[in-house]
Amino acid sequence: MKYKKLANYPDAKFRRIAGVKRETFEKMTEILKEAEALRRAKGGPKPRLIEADMLLATLEYLREYRTYAHIAPSYDLSESQIYRIVKWVEDVLIKSGAFRLPGKGALLTGEVEIETKDVTECPIERPKKK
Repeated sequence: MKYKKLANYPDAKFRRIAGVKRETFEKMTEILKEAEALRRAKGGPKPRLIEADMLLATLEYLREYRTYAHIAPSYDLSESQIYRIVKWVEDVLIKSGAFRLPGKGALLTGEVEIETKDVTECPIERPKKK
């Protein structure tokens, strides 16, 4: 699914498909646009995908466990191009430092408040064997 189609979805459906909130997705896209501008300042061909589609392909790879072979036809690219895109997006987002988890020290001192959800297992009701 390309970003043009996904952009029109309501926030809840957007998060369900992309795996991140719309605001987080937009922040990631801004970071990628800045990095792409620096990369293109040196010259070279224009990328075939916009930054939002690059990010979406990366999220598909990370979240859905899809292989490069399955993602590539969705974007009309080769497997090697998708691999390079995913690695580039991961590297740029890691280097930005905007999406790092707090360290152990911050958690122990209580500086950071973490949102948690109860995901304990529940027994499944099944008919008893006779």
